[in-house]
Amino acid sequence: MSDESPSTTSPEGEAPGGVTRAAAVVILVGLAVSLAVGIAPNASSRIVDLGQRIWPGYAAELRVDPTRPTCDLQALKKRLSACPAKDAAPAPAPSPSNPFGGKDPFASGGPATAPAAQENCPALRSLVRDCEQETTQYEAASARITPNLRRFRAVDQLVGGLARFPWWRDLLSVLLLVGGLATTFTRMHIALRSARTLLEDRVTQSAQLAAHLFLFASSVADWHVQATSTARLEDLELPILWAVGFAALALVNLWHLLRPPRFERGDTNLGRLLMVIPLYAYMAVIAGLYFLLAEAHPSGQAIYLHKFVQHPTVYVGIGLYIWAGMLLAETWVAHRAFRVIRPWNLPPPLFAWLVVVISAVPTAYSGASGIFVIAAGAVIFEQLREAGASKRLALATTAMSGSLGVVLRPCLVVVLIAVLNKQVTTDQLFAQGHKVFLLTAALYLGAMLIYSRGRISFAPPHEAAPKSLRALGPLVPYLLIGAVILVFYRFAFDTGLNERTAPYVLPVLLVPLVAWDRLRPPTDATEQAFVASHGRGLFTALVEATETCSHHVGALLMVMAGSVGLGGVVERADLMRLVPASLGSLPVTMTVLVVILILVGMTMDAMGAVILVSVTIAQIAYKNGVNPVHFWMTVLVAFELGYLTLPVALNHLLARQVIGAGAELDDDVEGFWARTEHQWLPMAVMGAALLLVAYVPLAWYPLGS
Repeated sequence: MSDESPSTTSPEGEAPGGVTRAAAVVILVGLAVSLAVGIAPNASSRIVDLGQRIWPGYAAELRVDPTRPTCDLQALKKRLSACPAKDAAPAPAPSPSNPFGGKDPFASGGPATAPAAQENCPALRSLVRDCEQETTQYEAASARITPNLRRFRAVDQLVGGLARFPWWRDLLSVLLLVGGLATTFTRMHIALRSARTLLEDRVTQSAQLAAHLFLFASSVADWHVQATSTARLEDLELPILWAVGFAALALVNLWHLLRPPRFERGDTNLGRLLMVIPLYAYMAVIAGLYFLLAEAHPSGQAIYLHKFVQHPTVYVGIGLYIWAGMLLAETWVAHRAFRVIRPWNLPPPLFAWLVVVISAVPTAYSGASGIFVIAAGAVIFEQLREAGASKRLALATTAMSGSLGVVLRPCLVVVLIAVLNKQVTTDQLFAQGHKVFLLTAALYLGAMLIYSRGRISFAPPHEAAPKSLRALGPLVPYLLIGAVILVFYRFAFDTGLNERTAPYVLPVLLVPLVAWDRLRPPTDATEQAFVASHGRGLFTALVEATETCSHHVGALLMVMAGSVGLGGVVERADLMRLVPASLGSLPVTMTVLVVILILVGMTMDAMGAVILVSVTIAQIAYKNGVNPVHFWMTVLVAFELGYLTLPVALNHLLARQVIGAGAELDDDVEGFWARTEHQWLPMAVMGAALLLVAYVPLAWYPLGS
């Protein structure tokens, strides 16, 4: 695990600021479109309801112009006028002279030869009645379509068109590629180490170049297959978009190889050279080599990119969550919220525990611990340091800040598990998730008590409580603004805050908070220093938040896309066949599963890992008698341990990514455990939780009943 912050140096003459600023503008537009499109279905329903109240029958009759009747009423009436009256004398009864009844054909006048005699008069009368009814309805509806209704209907049609937005996959692809471009340009991809010598920079750029070329070639091959196929084409533009995007990324790598930054002289070794290669580059190169050499299937990687964009709203939602986190960092909300706690003078370990427990709630809404670490990690680290926590304790807490909330309602990962596995329901999983949350919270509290070596003290309540109450005052405007936004969404769009709507509500809620802080003068020295370093004005704050967001979105989405391709290698290589169908006893089965799940958590993001486990490992667990609810609780805890476990430790990498230079550690601490406590402390807590969750419920089944 690296103790260094990623390098963002640029070669002389290079101006990444212009590129990243342009990328930020594209990302901002894309996220704004996502917000509008995400809420459009609810908005469309509310508009239709409003129209129905103002103009009764609006939904059924007035949303479109009425169709003019196809019948010609005047012509039908003219034809009907030649028919005899409906109450004309009936035809005479049969008689010996006229055995067939009706008019005597031999009577004077002969047979009827007038055109009306050829008409089916009863059917004609029915046609006239129907045409009169259609004409009346058409004229009545036309008369109701006033200029005001036309203007209202134009808005309705615009919002309804957004609700049917057909380019979600294209939007996700643009966010992936443009974010990847900003991240590549600023050398901010997620890796175990950041390059600090010229050789290391050349190795990381060469590996990224190879990854982008593999993805470019696979996209071109996929386009060729689709273009020459006789089957119905879908999303033919996606391979073209990917090919252009990955070609642009490859050109950036070539530029970096030709114009490297200036590095101080230093030694390196093979281990460091392997660790400076970004995680997604490893995944893309492995998948590219497998599909090209083992299967001779060059379009294989692109096929799994299609699978990646099959759930576009999930991954676009990740971008919105990260944007919300960056907007939060542009406010003073966290700064003022922590003022409520500080009067109690909690020891840093207990303060760290409280932060982790409180962070569980926003983590449950963000859907994954890594997303929360990116969104709020910098704020958490800063506040812990201000509270007196050591840098290592602050790093450990930041990396673990999202690990407790992934089992709580309404976590999207749990919802995805229930969708993919009919053996479990969200109610079952969330019911057991609360128990797992209490367990992990208790274990972390115990670890913090041990860490503090029994030195537990806090301010007397009669002194701390009044200060905390006074500190609540500055938070009232934020609470009122948030309440107004939530009430507006409830009444305007009939939308609450849940796992489906949170990505589209939180950024809109945070923009007014940013405006509140940026458009009024600071109240203390800390806020003045913040304004001096960040500048004033709402537009400046939005641009800064979006520019930072673009780097993190690109870094995380590239890892997620790479993990889907790596999962494809595992799936197509049928590696799970190496695991016996029957593993014997339940403890042995659980041991094998735990090891596999930790390895999956170390190498894949939560969404892709859940999909892979659902189609492979879960079936082995079910066949060996593992209770499905117990299995999936074990999966979630094992994933979190994997995200904190060396050598990858993804949550640590993400924490270092957002903290930046502040994550650099001093080497003056003596002792292995003291130097590495930020690594082993979260691993010890989640490892103990995994052992308890995995093995204790084996004593009684069914856990999920």
